[in-house]
Amino acid sequence: MRAMHLVDSHAHLDFDDYRSDMEGVVARAREAGVDRIVLIGLWRGPGDFGNAIELSAARPEIFAATAGIHPHECARVPAEDWEALSRMASDARVVGVGETGLDYHYDLSPREDQRAAFRRSIGIARAVGKPLVVHVREADGDCAAILREEGVPAAGGVIHCFTGDSAAARAYLELGLYISVAGVVTFRNADAIREAVRIVPRDRLLVETDSPFLAPVPHRGRRNEPAHVRLVAEKVAELWGAAPEEVGRATSENAARLFGLRQKA
Repeated sequence: MRAMHLVDSHAHLDFDDYRSDMEGVVARAREAGVDRIVLIGLWRGPGDFGNAIELSAARPEIFAATAGIHPHECARVPAEDWEALSRMASDARVVGVGETGLDYHYDLSPREDQRAAFRRSIGIARAVGKPLVVHVREADGDCAAILREEGVPAAGGVIHCFTGDSAAARAYLELGLYISVAGVVTFRNADAIREAVRIVPRDRLLVETDSPFLAPVPHRGRRNEPAHVRLVAEKVAELWGAAPEEVGRATSENAARLFGLRQKA
């Protein structure tokens, strides 16, 4: 295996999928060249934001954490948990706010509630000086419009697991956002995403797994894990006509810049 340094910029390792296998997951990630993993801490129910922050505190050499409220859940969140999110977001261990955003594919929360929650999360990110982690599915127009109206926080932000086309990518890039791609970029029917990746500048792309979801080919349909971010980076290298090591270096530098991560010397 050739030397490569990578950051998995989005993973849900506090899910039960990893409860009995965390040591193996971390070991395989390190073997694949993954130096840092950003854990996405999400609201799960009243008073419960999972334990991503605690996991990151226990392994600060590899984990960092965010805190957020997903658009799927935002309609059920009580006022006191929005206040709790504001407090967590200001914690020094938290490197970003989210994931937040819009999901018009599943519509598990009413769209007006999603838009209101997204605006509120943008305000929290701005108040605490942390970058925004944005989930968007089949809602690129509204997402970009809200970001223009509210203003991207000074700390920036990333469109995670990008699934749009080149026009959407350009809109987000014009807003100053990073774009992160996951295993979807390896899927057979993802030509529009691949075309978009080709136009993203090298200093604006991140790679991720979104573990346990969206495992890249040839692992599609199985539990995903951070080690597989290497396959995402290799696909990006193919699209850019670059060496995989170059993609690893560029995307790691970008993730470190966005989230304030310490990089491996």
